[in-house]
Amino acid sequence: MEFGWNEEQQARYDDVLTATRAAFPTPPGSGFYSRKDWLLLGEIGLLGACLPEEYGGQGLGALDTARVVEAVGRGCADTGLVFGAAAHTFACAVPIAAFGTPETKRRLLPELAAGRLIAGNAMTEPEAGSDSSRLGMIATAVDGGYLLNGTKSFVSNGPAADVYVTYGTVNPKAGFLGVTGFVVDRGAEGVVVGAPYEKMGMHSCPAGAVTFEDCFVPEAQVLGGVGAGAAIFQHSMGWERACLFALYLGLLDRLLEQCVAHARQRRQFGRRIGEFQSVSNRIADIKVRLEGARLLLYRACWSMDQGEPSVLEIALSKLAVSEGVLASAADAVRIFGGRGYLREDGIEAALRDAVPSTIFSGTSDIQRQLIVKEIGL
Repeated sequence: MEFGWNEEQQARYDDVLTATRAAFPTPPGSGFYSRKDWLLLGEIGLLGACLPEEYGGQGLGALDTARVVEAVGRGCADTGLVFGAAAHTFACAVPIAAFGTPETKRRLLPELAAGRLIAGNAMTEPEAGSDSSRLGMIATAVDGGYLLNGTKSFVSNGPAADVYVTYGTVNPKAGFLGVTGFVVDRGAEGVVVGAPYEKMGMHSCPAGAVTFEDCFVPEAQVLGGVGAGAAIFQHSMGWERACLFALYLGLLDRLLEQCVAHARQRRQFGRRIGEFQSVSNRIADIKVRLEGARLLLYRACWSMDQGEPSVLEIALSKLAVSEGVLASAADAVRIFGGRGYLREDGIEAALRDAVPSTIFSGTSDIQRQLIVKEIGL
């Protein structure tokens, strides 16, 4: 077994981390990300890391892509921005690259990789969250394509997106075999973009509802063929649950550094607070969660790169990362005490940004069900 990185891999991580810190030197403001922010992420290489080189990407595998995401997550304190970029890449650009028609790939992938376009993943519905086999959006076949009718909720990047990857039911009686994927331009007639939600965390990433009202989508913008949508969605979820969550490894690295520095500097009762076991034990727990989650995530990505069935590895990784970052962010607030409740150091923001990690891309309980199913329960 090899636990090290070769020179090329380590250099890539160091370069991305340095470039990210230079591009985003200050804490995030109170508004949404800007187009300039998005273009900077394209220049850094985050948006095209795993996309084919012929379309402006780097052609990296899952493991090397995860390291790029991890470096950006560590170097950029704006977790909402990094999350939005990862959702754009893994839930939208990846299925277009793998299942889009040649015309769609040529038109969109270079723009998505460079950051000139923003993509939103429109899958979740008000009555279909975890149960993605019972979508309410109907896709009706018409001459030359399909008419989409339905509403999608919690569309990350939705209010800002130029293009959407969405899913509708062609045959409601067929369950998941009736689900079909589509690429829809924001400017298509019948696309109604809702106002951004007011969220607990990830403030810089706009999310909202998108409604499709007799929205015509040409056949050339169907992903992978009629009825292939469920398989395509699961393919993109594999990438998302593994690689996207690497951003939380980066966040945890940054959080751990802050906690150690604070515990060294802060004094109470005539001693550095790091000398109190109630503080040092929490820091040790953060480190254990971080390294355990890191190994599971790397293992999941390695398994994907080998072409192995990776459902168990990805579920273990997603569960460990999301639950680990939530528990660790809560510990960080306690370590910082009253200061951790203030916005100045970004500790409370880390906690708010960690909460949704246990919900999106399949809740923690969904991951537990996948795990026990894979081990034969």
